[in-house]
Order: sequence, then C-alpha cells, then structure tokens
Amino acid sequence: MEAIGTGAAANVSSETAKGIFHQVKRHIRYVIFYQKFVDKFEQKHRTLIAKRTSVQQDVDVAERNGEKIKADVLDWRHRVDEAITEKEKKVKELEVKATTKCFFGLCPNIKSRYQLSRKAEKDASTFDELIKECQFERVGYPDVAEPIIHTDFEAFKSREEVFNDIMESLKDATTSMIGVYGMAGVGKTWLVKEVERQLHEVEVKLFDSVVRAPVSQIPDIKEIQDQIAYSLGLKLEENSPDVRARKLYGRLRKEKNVLIILDDLWKKLDLEEVGIPFGSQHKGCKILLTSRNQNVLSNGMDATKTFAIVDLDDEEAWEFFKKMARDSFESDEELRSTAIKVAKKCARLPLALATVARALRNKSLFVWRDALQQLQRPYLEKSSSEISAEVHSAIELSINHLSSENLKQIFLLCSLLRRVVRIEDLLRYALGLGLIKGANSMKAARDRLLKMLSTLKESCLLLDSKSSNKEYFDVHDLTYIVAKSIASKDNQVLALTEEDEDIVTDWPNGESMKECNKIILQHPSINRLPDQLNCPQLFLFFLFSKDLSLTLPDNFFKEAKNLKVLDLTRMHFSSLPSSIGLLTSLSTLCLDQCNLGDNLTIIGALKNLNVLSLLQSDIKIVPKEIGQLLKLKLLDVSGCTKLKTISADVLPSLSKLEELYMGGTSIQWGQPNASLAELNTLSQLSTLEVQIPDAKAAPEDFFQKLQKLERYKICIGKEWGRFRNYQYSRTLRLRLNTSIDDLDHGIKKLVKRTQDLELDELKGVKIALKELTDEERLSHLQNLHIQNGLDIESIINDRNEFPRLQSLILQGLPQLVSFCSQDKIDATSLPQRELPLFGEKLHMEIYKAGESTNL
Repeated sequence: MEAIGTGAAANVSSETAKGIFHQVKRHIRYVIFYQKFVDKFEQKHRTLIAKRTSVQQDVDVAERNGEKIKADVLDWRHRVDEAITEKEKKVKELEVKATTKCFFGLCPNIKSRYQLSRKAEKDASTFDELIKECQFERVGYPDVAEPIIHTDFEAFKSREEVFNDIMESLKDATTSMIGVYGMAGVGKTWLVKEVERQLHEVEVKLFDSVVRAPVSQIPDIKEIQDQIAYSLGLKLEENSPDVRARKLYGRLRKEKNVLIILDDLWKKLDLEEVGIPFGSQHKGCKILLTSRNQNVLSNGMDATKTFAIVDLDDEEAWEFFKKMARDSFESDEELRSTAIKVAKKCARLPLALATVARALRNKSLFVWRDALQQLQRPYLEKSSSEISAEVHSAIELSINHLSSENLKQIFLLCSLLRRVVRIEDLLRYALGLGLIKGANSMKAARDRLLKMLSTLKESCLLLDSKSSNKEYFDVHDLTYIVAKSIASKDNQVLALTEEDEDIVTDWPNGESMKECNKIILQHPSINRLPDQLNCPQLFLFFLFSKDLSLTLPDNFFKEAKNLKVLDLTRMHFSSLPSSIGLLTSLSTLCLDQCNLGDNLTIIGALKNLNVLSLLQSDIKIVPKEIGQLLKLKLLDVSGCTKLKTISADVLPSLSKLEELYMGGTSIQWGQPNASLAELNTLSQLSTLEVQIPDAKAAPEDFFQKLQKLERYKICIGKEWGRFRNYQYSRTLRLRLNTSIDDLDHGIKKLVKRTQDLELDELKGVKIALKELTDEERLSHLQNLHIQNGLDIESIINDRNEFPRLQSLILQGLPQLVSFCSQDKIDATSLPQRELPLFGEKLHMEIYKAGESTNL
C-alpha cells in the first residue's frame, strides 16, 4: 500500500512538474521570441487596415450612388477605427520600453518584452476577429433621394393656426384625407411644400415616406404615377395603366405610414385608377389635397377635414411686399407712401404682391406713380370669375414692366403655349416672328432666348415645368388668364385650348378675324374650319389637333400671305393644301407628327424659309425641291422612322444650314441618294443629329471634319433605339463589334469632347476605354453607359479623372472586376495619395447577372 501511495504521489508530482514546466516555457517564449509576436501583430494590423480601406472604397462608391450605408458596416468600421487607434498606440509604447536595456545597458528589459508580447498577441487576436467579420456582400442599400424643397417659405402669422391644424390632423388616426382650398395665387402649394419639408426634417418621423405629385386641370395619370413611384424608389416601366396602378398600389401597401400630397385638383381624381390605396385598404396611407374649390375636396374626394387659405392681412401683405422689393423705397418718404398704395392694390395675394414688387424693385418715383395709376384704372373686362380686378391689374402691371416689347411678346407666347411646346419649339417660333433681334446664328439665338426665359422666371412670370421633363416650361394659372386676356384684346389673338370652359363649335365671325395676328388652337372643339382664313394680318397659325377628321381646305391660307410661322401638328393630309405654296413670307414651318403623303415638292416654293421641321412625320423621302430653300438654317427630320432617302445634292444646296436633326431615321447613305460626304460640305453646320449604320462606310476624314460641331448626337452602328434626349449637348453612341483601337481617329477626338457616351458590344476588349484615356482625361464626360462587353474586365487603364461625371451605367459585363485596371493590385500597396475619379455627385447603376450591384 505504501508503495502504491508513493507511486501515486510520484505521478502527481511528475504531472505537476510538467504543467509548471509548460507554463514557464510559455512565459519564457514571450521574452525570447517577443519579435515574432510583434511581427504577427503588425501583419494583422496591415491586413485590417487594408480591409478597412477596401470597405471605405465600397462605402464611397455607395454614397456617390445615393445609397445609405448598412448599420453593421458602420458598426464594424467604428470598432475597427477604435481598435487600430487604441491598440497601435499601446503596442508602440511597450515596444519602446522593450528596446530599452537595464543594468547600465548590459541586459535586455525582460519585463517590458514580456508585457509587449502578451499585448501584441492579444491585440492580434482582436484584429483577426475583426478581419473575419469583414464579409460584406454589399455595404449600402438603395435610398430615395430627398426631395428638393425650397426653404423660402413665408411663415405668415395669419396662417399659423391653419398650418398647425393641418399638422395636428396628420397625427389624428381618425383623419385619413385632408383638403386645403383657396383662390389661385393665395399660396396653397407653398403651404403644402412647407408641410412636406417639416415632415422630412423632424427627428421623430410621423411618416415613413412623404410624396408629392401635381395633378392640374387635366390630370396625366401616368405622370402622377411616375412622380409617386420615383419618390418611393419604384420603377414603373410597364405601359398598361392597369398594371402600373396595381404595381404602385402594392408598393404603397408596403409602407407602414405614408403621406401622399396631391396638389391642384380641379375635379374628382380616381385614386384607384392611379393606384393609391385608401381608407380600409390601407389605414396607414393619408392624403393631403389642394384645390381652388372646396366642393371638389368635400364632395368629390370625401375629405375628412378641409381648411381654407385666405388672403393676407394688411400688415403681412405690406411686410411681404417690402421683402420682395428689397426695401428699395425706405429712404424716400414719398416713394414709400406711393409703394404702400401700390401694395394695397395687390389684393393681399402673395402671387400678385411678389410679381409687382419685383417688377418695381429699385425703380424711380415716377415709375412707381405710373404703376399706381395703372393699378387704379378700372378693369371692366374681367376674363374669368376666378380672378379679381385687383389681381388682374397687378399681374398686368408686371407684364407691362418687362424691359422690352420683344420680351413681352415672348412671355405672351409662353403663356399661350404653356405645357404644350418645348423650349426648342419656342425658339423656332420666336425666330420666325423676329422676336430675337441681333442674333446672327442659331446658337446665339438659343442663348438669347434662354436668357429671356431666365429673366421671366426672375420676374415670377414664368415657372419651371411641373413635370420631370426640363425641355418644357409652365405659367401660373392666374398669370395665364391675364396673359390670354392681354393677347386677346382688340381681337389680335384667337387662342382656344381644351382647358377653356366655353367650348367653341363654330369658327368666329369673319369681321372679327381681320385684325387677328395669332391663332393658337390646342385640341379645339371646332366642327369645321372655314374654307379660307380671312386674316390678312396673321403672323402665326398653330394647330395641335386630336381630331383626325379635321381637314384644311385647299385655299385655307390664300388670304394669309403675311404668315411667318405655321405649325400643324398631328394632322392627316392626303396632300398638303396648295395655298401653302402662296406663303412666300413664311419663315418657320413645322409639320410634326403628321401624315403628309408623298408630295412635299410644294415646300420648295417657300424661298424665305429658315426653319423646316418634319419631326416624327411619315415621310419616306426628302425630295430634291427642298434643296431650293437657300435660306434654310434648321432642318429637323428626326424620328421619321420611314425616312430612307435624301435626294442627292439636296444637302450641299443648303449652304446656310446650321442645325440638322436626323436621329431615329433609316436613311440609306450613298449613290444614287445623298452621301455622308455631303454633310462635310455644310460649312455653317454647328449642330448635327445623325445615325450611321457603319463607321467604315464613312469617307476618309469624315469624322475629323465634324470637330467643328458645337452640339451633336451621333449614333454609329445598327438598330439604336431612343434618340431624343436634350439633357446633353454632345452625345456619342457606338455599337462597334470591334475594339476601340480600330476606330477612326476623328471619332476618338469626338469622344474626348463628348458629354454623353454609350458603348455597346465591344469585342475582344479587356480595358474598355484604354485608348481613349491614355492621352488625356475625359474632362467633359457627364454620362457613361457601357453594355454588352463579354470580355471587359475594367473600364480604364489608370486612375484618370472624370471631374464632371454624373451618371454611370454598366450593364452586361460578366467579367468586370474593377473600374480601373490598376485597382486589381494588392490593397496593401495602394498609393499614398488617392486621386478622386469622379465629381461630388454621381448616380451609378451597375447590372450584373440581372442584379444591380456596386463595384
């Protein structure tokens, strides 16, 4: 037994000794091999920094793309930053101590080495855990851009109670639809925009989403749907109204709490047709409406509560008027006294106060006195029950104070054609009417017109379009009423639109038309047009018809020989009226979206024509007679999908041609028809839209000679679709089936000036833009779209800058691994100074294997 006990004790002692030995050995290695622990720490430290850099690059891309960063990514980045800062500092301190010797420099500092090794091992383990956590497939998620809401809202005290009541009603669970009503110009839209702004900025969100869409007198259901969908980050690409409505309905149902603001209702709006769930369909969906008519809100829409917006009190009106006039009269007592009287004539309406105050800002006393006399003049011909005499006089005063008669005429034209024509169309009319003086080129005329439109906006007389399409413009309804009244005085203008309440079914009396100088008919309800226009003073005739049965008699223009601008849109002709050939003073002719038949030869007789537009018409040939228009500066046949032939020698005959639009056509170039070489003969050409099926078919130096162009949209390759996009002045689209190396040098030079570049079907190319960026950066590029490149691995060869790039779309690039080929090197060898590739704002869409992803 004793032997057994002694043996057991010996075994225990032996195991204890082994344990102690291993413990001692482990601690001793901290001292002897401390450098290995430090090296491992530094290696993990470098790896973590590289991971942190890589994640930050992904974060930067996501933020430039308007995405929000995921919470786990933000948390990981924060913990990494703390760990790197804290651990690195402590290890460095211990490393200094460990290298300091003791005993007069004869022995190493054992204690410091031990502490350093233990600390380095522990921190390396922490780094390793953070490295393993860095497994993010995506660092961001799509976020809908916040709406741009102007902060110049005037918080009128008299409206505080109504505003607060609206905000309280939005919090009330029993209130699902709220209406705001008041006369035009009183500030309804202004107020609901402020509601929207405050709901977006409040810390405790009342709604997950707040969206706003204008409705207007003639609701465009598709546009309303698009406005709401965009705010929700939803793409509605379907054409079927029912499918679009169902898709929007389903998306809104997913929002727990959503507010939909529908601005400017004129009649009941079918929410189901739009796709808006309401009431028991979705109790979390609230709707805020504005209208001029309380009955539309209460009876038409069944609003739970309605609030009236009335005009301002006298003190508020005066303070607002002073602000708009910038107190330009405070130093002169007589001037101030006159200003007070002028302000009182503005009927306490914000719109009238703003327009008059800005018109008279910094003007002399005699100008203010004259304005007061105009406002005091009795107005007996009220044009609408919706506008008072005071408001009419106030807006008319602002119009009369425009700096020139030409600017006034441009404004009246804008008003009569609002929401229907593009700014580009307006330019063509203004040129024909001689309203742009002293401009010796189309470019100069366009710049002058844009300056005039800017002046009108500064005067509160012109507005940006309510739609997302910036090619159009708008005019406030009140301003439109006054402008139409002014234009129609003395029977000078006949303007009929589908917005007019008084439906005209018969043509006006012949005697009343003799003084008429402008006729504007937008979808008019007229049974038939007269056999002949009895309008010897007529300068402009505009007809935009939906009635396919409406025809023009053959002698319709026989007595309108002074006509300068003729626009017939969406008309069906078996042949053009022969009386068009008598219009020898005609300067602008627009036959857009028309069925024209085969006979266009009559147009050749219009020798003074400067502008000819046949946009989206059904023509198949541009006949040789068009070559007789020796004064022609602009020819537009874009969107004429049936157009295949331009007669030979027509283009060289048009020696004054400055702008030529042929996008979206199927023109067959070469003998016996017009050749591409003929384009190079046009010495005045500054704008060109053209589709070229095969770049190799172009003559030598063809593209080199196009360098003089200031504006261009050139599509090279077959079967390009969409063409009209006026967001960019210089667009180039290449469908190559080859490498960029094989391109004509002239095309490469065009690329370097291009703002909007699209590349399709690059074959055998690994670096998409290598040849384009070796020499110089693409400093003008704003939109880059590359698609269907099966071999593309990266976009550029080196880190050249794209300072103006706003939009990047990469689609169908299955081998894409990086934007810049140099970025494929190890992350730890990144350059010390990173160059910004892009400007501050960039919208990026990258599609890979059917999914939207980030580089």
